[in-house]
Amino acid sequence: MSLGFILLIGAGLLILFGAGQRVLDRLRLTDRQAILFIVLIIVGGLLPDIHLTERFAFNIGGALIPLGLCVYLWVKADTFLEKARSVVAALLTGVAVFVLGRVLPADPAEMVVDPTLAYGVAGGLIAYVLGRSRRGAFIAGTVGVILANLAAWGYANAQGANQTLLLGGAGGFDVIVLAGLLAVLLSELVGEVIERVKRGRQKPTREFVNGDFVRREQR
Repeated sequence: MSLGFILLIGAGLLILFGAGQRVLDRLRLTDRQAILFIVLIIVGGLLPDIHLTERFAFNIGGALIPLGLCVYLWVKADTFLEKARSVVAALLTGVAVFVLGRVLPADPAEMVVDPTLAYGVAGGLIAYVLGRSRRGAFIAGTVGVILANLAAWGYANAQGANQTLLLGGAGGFDVIVLAGLLAVLLSELVGEVIERVKRGRQKPTREFVNGDFVRREQR
């Protein structure tokens, strides 16, 4: 079983046991919607790849369903600014992951870490920094990696490599899933830390006096 499937099953179990409700709320997803998307991605990932041409194919669970979820989250974004930032973050994430693919060794055996983990972590980190919101981070992480795959395919064919692209299939499934989930987790973790720091710096506005809470006078 691949890393992407393991992560999805783990996320589904956490949701079933009531964990991650805060993240789902910020993603504008209910428990049922989240479980439905997870099931669709897993089932779609097990289906045969769809070949549009002899040199281009995609996987339903690894590409089509994640893209559909990104469109849904993008439409649910609160403001035009958040939508615009998500698009810019996805483009920049795609560029960064594409460049990373050109810099890292071509032979996976020469890499210190697994290529799937390296691309997923890079995509997730960049997506969070640029996307910031939970929705924006997921969109940037997922779409950014897909754009990087398309760019790498186009670049290789422009160099005469005559490569075939399987979008969201095999290792690509793991990278897309990992980048999207990691971006959301980073967004939630860092966002929670920042909120706690801000709350810690604020002076309490109420105090306990004679058995009741009263507003403290500002000095």
